[in-house]
Amino acid sequence: MSRILLSSVAAVALLASGSGASAQTEIQWWHAMAGNLGETVNALADQFNKSQKDYKVTAVFKGTYTETLTAAIAAYRAKTAPHIVQVFEVGTASMMAAKGAVYPIYQVMADAGEPFDPKAFIGPVYGYYSTTDGKLLSMPFNSSTPVLYYNKDAFKKAGLAADKPPKTWDEVEQYSRKLLASGYQCGFTSQWQTWVQIENFGAWHNVPFATGANGFAGTDIKLTINDPLRLRHVENLAKWHKEKVFVYAGREGKPNPKFTTGECPMIMASAGSAGGFAQAMKETPFGIAMLPYYADVGGAPQNSIIGGATLWVLSGKPKPEYKGVARFFAYLSSPEVQSKWHMETGYVPITKAAYAHTRAQGFYDKFPGRDVAVEQLNLKPPTDNSKGLRIGNFVQIRDVMDEELEAVWAGQKTAKQGLDTAVERGNRLLADFARANK
Repeated sequence: MSRILLSSVAAVALLASGSGASAQTEIQWWHAMAGNLGETVNALADQFNKSQKDYKVTAVFKGTYTETLTAAIAAYRAKTAPHIVQVFEVGTASMMAAKGAVYPIYQVMADAGEPFDPKAFIGPVYGYYSTTDGKLLSMPFNSSTPVLYYNKDAFKKAGLAADKPPKTWDEVEQYSRKLLASGYQCGFTSQWQTWVQIENFGAWHNVPFATGANGFAGTDIKLTINDPLRLRHVENLAKWHKEKVFVYAGREGKPNPKFTTGECPMIMASAGSAGGFAQAMKETPFGIAMLPYYADVGGAPQNSIIGGATLWVLSGKPKPEYKGVARFFAYLSSPEVQSKWHMETGYVPITKAAYAHTRAQGFYDKFPGRDVAVEQLNLKPPTDNSKGLRIGNFVQIRDVMDEELEAVWAGQKTAKQGLDTAVERGNRLLADFARANK
């Protein structure tokens, strides 16, 4: 078994060995998991609390990812910050720049004396959240990547094979037109359009998002998202939008009901949506496949990149309390706990041991496709274009990309105008970040 952290059996034994006489130390964990995911997070905290007597983890929902990050920043300034805050991947560069505010996870684990091997994490997870010299800064938690979901009943109705999802963008268009002809209101929709159709699209086709190895080389960078391939793709999406081949249904997870109600038989969405889709579509079978690619692009497909969030530790608390943080992370990352989280939610198992544990239980045989996300992340060794994104002011830059794409879908701008303007506006935000973090 991997030495990343303790096995769950050993972890429980160690955690339970603390003195029962002393009062419990409370560990505050702020997160952005709503609904069923929030219930699962609460269950994780409760299970840890029952496994030992020294620490009590209190999970507190603080709103969306952006709201949670904003609340944590304000609380830190007011000296009322939690021990742990869940930050989505686009906040990574901002957290790295917050010198003094962050207690890096490699240091937390070393100071607490917890066994810790960062190489036990799956490569794309480890690479995204590490320094250039390989030190892991935050604890991977709900890691995801976008995949293609498709309604098998709808495929059958349209005369399509339920076990043969589209592999290329040409096939996505062909399948969508058959679905429309059979009475469906759209071919496909997409969650998180910037993450899926701009960011991951680039990695999947091995084209850069920004200069400087997508920001890993430093903060003095510029966006490159108005490249010929993305321009071609956005032009196609705009054309398809007019014909209902593609339907834009809002930002983030707002398009989900289009898929779960059967209105759109295909959706490109987070692997972490699998659990929610399964609950919402109990009587409707769906499949999971890799993202489509343009077959004439050399080397495609490459590999997709990580989304979701990690757990960052904030500084300023009494040192003994961080031992509780380290023990909680030991529990969270054990193969059994991570495997259970993966199976219940669809998020990627963050360690190789958790992935192996899940497979050994026959989960992927029982639920075909639930391993697609891991296979897609590890399809090929990552390049500078597909390792990930480390972009300053990324939250605002995503808003800019959303606004410009929405203008294209509404027919207010051409694809070229939208992408050019997104680059221009985004580069101003990048320059602001670089100046503030010299």
